[in-house]
Order: sequence, then structure tokens, then C-alpha cells
Amino acid sequence: MAGDLEEAVSVFVQHRRRLFGIAYRVLGSAVEAEDVVQEVWLRWQKTDRSAVVSPVAFLSSATTRLAINVAQSARARRETYIGPWLPEPVDTSSDPEVGAQRAEALEMALLLVLERLSPTERAAYVLREAFDYAYPEIAEILRLSLVNVRKIVSRARKHLSDEQRESVDTAEHTRLLNAFVSAARTGNVASLEALLAPDAVSLSDGNGMRACARIPVLGRARVARLAVYRRLWPDVDVGLVDANGRTGALLHRHGEPIALLHIAASKEGIHQVMWVFNPSKIAAFTASRSRFSTAFPPGIGGRATVAV
Repeated sequence: MAGDLEEAVSVFVQHRRRLFGIAYRVLGSAVEAEDVVQEVWLRWQKTDRSAVVSPVAFLSSATTRLAINVAQSARARRETYIGPWLPEPVDTSSDPEVGAQRAEALEMALLLVLERLSPTERAAYVLREAFDYAYPEIAEILRLSLVNVRKIVSRARKHLSDEQRESVDTAEHTRLLNAFVSAARTGNVASLEALLAPDAVSLSDGNGMRACARIPVLGRARVARLAVYRRLWPDVDVGLVDANGRTGALLHRHGEPIALLHIAASKEGIHQVMWVFNPSKIAAFTASRSRFSTAFPPGIGGRATVAV
């Protein structure tokens, strides 16, 4: 039994990044994704693994179906969220693609657009575009017909292409972010407006926190004025971080993280400014830095944890 359990752990650890990557893209929450992965691990322990032909197929299927179930209940919970809801950012410095074969559906702005799709549409798109699953494999995972899956993925692609703008490259993104932070800290509204697209929008995720905008702020001038909010910048240190495959800015005051700033930019300038103020999301981001360097799975039958 010990040898069988060790083999189960080995297989699970081998695919853990992929499982987290699927769940995270479907849910937009690192904490919820970790819960899904943990539940899949429990199911994997209880499964008759000798009857499993493909462990990765079994684990991917279980992860996807659980994530869809969680996403369906999360949608109802988010209807009571106070103010704009933003995906929970993850640190991607150690894993730029978060377990995927391609870094699709990972940037904050795209994850936000994915929220407008149904959980099943989201899952089909993620499996195809980020993990390169074949259509028959997706059909089996989602328990849908092959024709239906092709239609779902095509419809999701069209919806996302209609909503998305062509992003600037990594170097330009970082330059714009640095310039935005510098102008905001010094209160230079004119410089901020020069960086912003005419239809720029600012989203502040604080779930009801005081002094946090509870509605989207629209327009270059309004977004610029919000960014220089006088209570935000005093005694703040700013560090650049790798968040969802792009450079973000983590704001600290007296050593404590207080906000994570993320932007989306195209050739017209910065068109989306995303402020994450929710303390639980900031804590999840800082915790995500050590996700794959900590012991897992924990407490296996009283045995020592398994390092990965």
C-alpha cells in the first residue's frame, strides 16, 4: 500500500501545475483553484487507479468538472460583491504560463472578459487554447458532442476577439506601467492623461473598502484624477512584480502590501487600469509565490508531506 500511495503522489505532483492552471483560468481565483486541486487529490486517492488508463486524462477531467461546478456557484456569490470584481492575481515569476502549454487566458484583462462566458464555455476555451487539448478530448471531459464543443470554442473565440485589443509587447507594457506609477505618485495629471487611451477605464476591487471606487471610472481625465488620489501615495513603496504573465506594481506601506496595480495597454495607450485593494486577494497573490515550492499533498495518512 505504501508503494501504491507513493506512486499516486508522484503522478499527482507531476500534473499538479496543469491542474491548477486549468482551475485558475476557469475560476479567476487562486484560492478556489487550490481548493479544487485539493479535492481532486482526495478523489485520486480514493480511486481504483489500476483501472485508470490515462492518469492525466482522469485528473484533468475531474479538475475541469469541479471547476465548472465551483464557477456556477461563484457567479451567484459575485452578484453580492460590492463594486467591481477583478480576478485574483497570481505571481508567475516561477511559472510564466501557470502550468499551461501556452500562456493563453492568463492576463488579468482577458480573465475578466472570460467571466462573461458561461463556465462551460470558459472551460472549453481554456482546454483548447491554453492546454491544446484535441476537440474529442474536450468533448469527453465536458460530456458534450464533438460538434457542440467546436461551436462553443468558436463562439468563445469570437466573443473574446470582439472584446480584446492587441496588447503592446512586454517592454512597452513595463515602460507604460513605470510611467503611470511615476506620474501618479507625483500628482502629474497631464502626464497621466498622455499615457491613457481616450476611453480608458479604471476598476477598483475592494469589496466595499472605504475610499475605494465602487463603480468603474470612465474616461481619460477621470481615470487620471483618480490615480493621483492624495491618500493613496504617502509613505508608499512600489515594487514591480510578475503578475499573470505581465509586469504589475505591488504597493507597500510600512512593509505591508496595500494594493496591486495592473494595466492593459494597446497602441492607443493604457485602456484599462486595475486596482486590487481587497486584502484577501493581495494575500493570495503574495502566497502564490511559493505555491509550487511548498509541501504537497499535505497529511497523507499521517505520513510526512511530499516536497515538490
